[in-house]
Amino acid sequence: MIGKMLVGFDGSEESYRAFDFALDMAASCKPDADILVLTVIQPPEGLYLVEADSLLDETTKKYESLLKGLEERARGKNIKVSTEIAVGHPAEMIVHFAEKRGCPLIIVGHKGRSRIEGMLLGSVSRNIAAMAHCNVVIVRK
Repeated sequence: MIGKMLVGFDGSEESYRAFDFALDMAASCKPDADILVLTVIQPPEGLYLVEADSLLDETTKKYESLLKGLEERARGKNIKVSTEIAVGHPAEMIVHFAEKRGCPLIIVGHKGRSRIEGMLLGSVSRNIAAMAHCNVVIVRK
């Protein structure tokens, strides 16, 4: 019994792959599984408040459109999907939402950066796996 799955979604090819993985899992677990798709917007540091608000508004509109497309794909497979947009650090927010919503599973994509890039920039999927209270599936190519 899977219950609710949280999928981290940033609009990348890898996050679409993670969403498709969740759809397949939900289809095999019907009627009991549903999917929460969470997009986290991380505002760049050093912006003035007015600039940050404008950037957040534009980015939110972009993601709302992408998330509607995911809802339609899931509806076509008769799977319940809810979507949310949050602002903050992606790994922290994904783990927080999963715990807050009682999700026993987090599904995220892996971008496949080099080891050096991963060390310098960090890896959202690696940080989620390290911080999560629940199981984490990292979907690779």
